[in-house]
Order: sequence, then C-alpha cells, then structure tokens
Amino acid sequence: MREVESEPMPISAESLLAVARNYWRSDHAFDGRLERSPETERFQALWEEALERMGEWHMLMDELQAALPRFLIGNATATCDACFRCSVYMEREPLRSNQGNEQLTRRQVVVGCVSILAPVYTVHGAQYDYRGEERIADRALFEPLPPEMRAPAEIVARKIEARFGVEAVPREIAETRIPLIVGPREPPDTTLFHALFTGWPERVP
Repeated sequence: MREVESEPMPISAESLLAVARNYWRSDHAFDGRLERSPETERFQALWEEALERMGEWHMLMDELQAALPRFLIGNATATCDACFRCSVYMEREPLRSNQGNEQLTRRQVVVGCVSILAPVYTVHGAQYDYRGEERIADRALFEPLPPEMRAPAEIVARKIEARFGVEAVPREIAETRIPLIVGPREPPDTTLFHALFTGWPERVP
C-alpha cells in the first residue's frame, strides 16, 4: 500500500507495465546467485515500507468482518506477492460424488488484493474442492464471478476503495500479457495481474 498521490497514475497497460518492470525481471540471470537482482532489492525495500502500514490493513479486515458477519475473514498476505490480500470464506457446500460414499465438498473464497506497486486493486475468487479434509482441486475465478460471490465481492471492493483510495484494474488490462517472470509465471503466460498482485491467484490459505 502506498500513499495516494494528488495526481493519480492513469490506469493503462503501458503505465502499469512500466511500473512492473522495476520489480520483476524478464530473464533468469540471477537464479542460483548469492546476490539479489536490483529488481528484487527494490521489491523487498517496498515491502519493508508497506509493512509499516499493516495496522491499516488489519483495520480493513475488521471492517469487512463487521459488514460480512456470516463469513470468516482472513489475512492472506504473503511478501512473495506484490499485494496485500484478504479473504472472505464462504461455507462449504456438498458436491455430488460419482463414487457413492465419498464426501466431496466445495468452498468458495472472495479475495481482495491491494497492490504495493501501484495505487490499484482487484477482487477475484478462488474455488476449492475437498475430499473429506483433503483439498483435491483449486482454481481462480475472475469476472464475472458466480452470483453467490458477487454481493460480498462488491462489499470488499467498496471497503478497499474507501479506505485506501485505490482504483480497480479493469479485467482487460489485468489480463494483458507481459514479458516478465513473476514467481511460477513466465512469458507468454505472465499477465499484469500476476505482476501487480500474485502469481498464485488460486492459492489462499
């Protein structure tokens, strides 16, 4: 999270890619080396600055819990990502099993992300299938979200905007492919979403 400037950066694929290039590389030149790349140095310094405002992030989660009392609210932030993340866990629901006695359930999660690289955010979903307590499948969900996820997603979006003054990244811009390596994502699969937020959108604790 960063202080919002008086002249906000216009949201465009070009401007966001220019920012992302400061923190992600397009090659593996520093793999296996003891020294960190300049991009990694900048990324970690930015996280050190951002973590000083973790209290404000926890305040957001308190607001979400008050606004969504029927759901479990979690902090899914990880400093390998480029964002603060919160999660709204919906109740597990049973799934039909093709093998009779298996107990299969599904849980959906609304995920709010506030980038530390630029004053932007996004809200997406994650879906998990379980056999008993074992997670057997996961996938990320993007707009349009399933109907049952839309109301909590709208609340997450409103609360993020009100507290941090950030702007949502349109899906068509978030899906722009970029020539950078972000965690497990490499070109041609890397998108601006991965660079600004997380390379693991389907994974929430």
